[in-house]
Amino acid sequence: MAQITLYTTQLCGYCRAAKQLLMSKGLDFEEIAVDWDPELREQMTERAGGQRTVPQIFINERHVGGYQDLATLDRDGKLQTWLDAEAGTAPQFAEDPAKA
Repeated sequence: MAQITLYTTQLCGYCRAAKQLLMSKGLDFEEIAVDWDPELREQMTERAGGQRTVPQIFINERHVGGYQDLATLDRDGKLQTWLDAEAGTAPQFAEDPAKA
C-alpha cells in the first residue's frame, strides 16, 4: 500500500479537491494540517523544495506537488505507477509530474 501524505490548511479548496480525488479512489492518506503550526509548515517547505503553497502531496516519500500535479498524474493514467512503487524506489520521472 502506498504511503500518501498531504500537507493542508482548513480553508484551502485545492486541499479539499486533493483529498476528494484520493478518497474517490479508496486511498488512505495522512493529512498534516499546517494552519497554526509554523514548524510543520517549515517541515513541509523543506520537503517540498521550498514550495510554501498547500496542498503539498507526497506518495511513497516522492514529492508530487500540489493538487494540479496530482490531477494531471491521474488524468494521464500515471498515478497508479506512483502508487505501485515501493517507498524510496519510486520510478524516476521528470521533475514535473505532468511529464512523469
